[in-house]
Amino acid sequence: MSRLAVCAAGLIVLASMSAMAQAEDGISAVSWSTGIEFSSGTYGGTEDIEDTYVPITVRFTSERMAFELTVPYLSVTGPAGTTVTDPAEEPVAGSGPTITQSGLGDVIIGATLYDVLYSDELGMALDLTGKMKIGTADEAKGLGTGEQDFTVRADVYKFYEQFTLMASAGYKFRGDPEYLDLDDVVLAAIGGALTVSDDDRIGLMYDYRQSAMPESDDVSELSAFWSHNWNDTWHMQLYAFSGFSDSSADWGLGVLFEIS
Repeated sequence: MSRLAVCAAGLIVLASMSAMAQAEDGISAVSWSTGIEFSSGTYGGTEDIEDTYVPITVRFTSERMAFELTVPYLSVTGPAGTTVTDPAEEPVAGSGPTITQSGLGDVIIGATLYDVLYSDELGMALDLTGKMKIGTADEAKGLGTGEQDFTVRADVYKFYEQFTLMASAGYKFRGDPEYLDLDDVVLAAIGGALTVSDDDRIGLMYDYRQSAMPESDDVSELSAFWSHNWNDTWHMQLYAFSGFSDSSADWGLGVLFEIS
């Protein structure tokens, strides 16, 4: 399911570097982003589940803090009875005839504290993020669980001259819907971004997440991305990903646009 909901690796680097520059200059900023993502997989079932995810995100950055709000549109085509547990995780596959359900997805709010630990000598930084998924998606359509989830995450960056190494670790506290048995999960990621010009970055990111469903495979995926700055205001990112387990998407691709 959607990588736009959790922010692809290229824009993590852009956001971190931008926030540090704003902190140094004491500038507050507002940015907007939107995009579209397609993904497909069986997720342990027998039929393909295809989803389209279109978020609109507003982000407020002030000195070392950032706050964001994401309001998404979600469309899912798959067996009747399929339930989306989270935009960034595997759905619970249904077993009925193939149908399409669409509408408002789960709204996400979050806050990030930049440079909780920072060493100019080592070229390293630590950011902390907290997010809440609000159960706004229609659970009768299977677009959400109707419950709130809470995620805490630490992101570590190691800066080289033209390369940034990234690693993340986090934990998600799941809501408890009456009709699903979902576990809290550990999240982790590692990867890097290479600056190939003043306006372009490319990179890879490996993403691991425990499955929220007992006895299901954990999510294991690899993403590749290209980020481009059209100018000081417009930014774009193209990315694609593929999974290595039954709980992962077979494939996915997306584009993200940001105005800052």
